[in-house]
Amino acid sequence: MSDCRCFNPPFDYQDYDTSPVGTDMTNGRYGEVTLKTCKHCGTIWLNYHVEYESYTASGRWFRGPISRADATKMAPESAIAYLERLPWYFAGGSYFRSCGERWSGPIHADL
Repeated sequence: MSDCRCFNPPFDYQDYDTSPVGTDMTNGRYGEVTLKTCKHCGTIWLNYHVEYESYTASGRWFRGPISRADATKMAPESAIAYLERLPWYFAGGSYFRSCGERWSGPIHADL
């Protein structure tokens, strides 16, 4: 794993250039999908954020490294499956009571 700050939580939004991919409407979750490029090392991160307004502490996000080639063809509906296939990704948010931890395997983005 890199020594760059983008590999070491907590993460700071000022360290990234962000571009939107779109909204994942799967199961009505309205998941926000973005690509964030680290200003320090150039790593591109696929980010997925979802929050359920009616539920306290339901906010959760997932982020994992993505190649430039895969980033150019990423669709919002494919983001969760892409992250799940990675050897590891970061997960955090109020749902997990975490500012970011390394995870792997299935992602539970729904309530």
